[in-house]
Amino acid sequence: MLQIFKATGQVQQDVKLYTLLRKEDEKEFILCSQALLNTFLDGLIIFYRGTLNNPPAPAPHSLSNNDILRKIRIALIYQEKDMLEVFKLSGMEISKSELSSFFRRKGHKHYKECGDQFLRYFLQGLSLYKKRPTQQETVSRTEKVWIKRNK
Repeated sequence: MLQIFKATGQVQQDVKLYTLLRKEDEKEFILCSQALLNTFLDGLIIFYRGTLNNPPAPAPHSLSNNDILRKIRIALIYQEKDMLEVFKLSGMEISKSELSSFFRRKGHKHYKECGDQFLRYFLQGLSLYKKRPTQQETVSRTEKVWIKRNK
């Protein structure tokens, strides 16, 4: 996580990150601010995709769930099929049109707000998607083995 924050030029102290990762009912829990979350998501994009040629637009005052979903999609270079598979792994199946409505501009007639439940299911499915094994053929091509995903 420190490398992700460092990618944006803002270095966080270990102690501060430790308090952000605590559970809500623990003593030293600190709630993550919108600005810090935005910095982390921008760092995630830079960490996975490299530095940007054009500087990013000024950060919005508050991030919507749609913005968070969009930044994660950009960082991990996910296509529509990847996003649908992540939702499916979490137990929520959504249609392609419902998914694309989350990524439209706010004024568009088919724009839809991404609710907390959708984002929660996506993050839960993402953790399962990143940990799951994939099937690959062995050299003999007669039997298949399971290996960890490299993404």
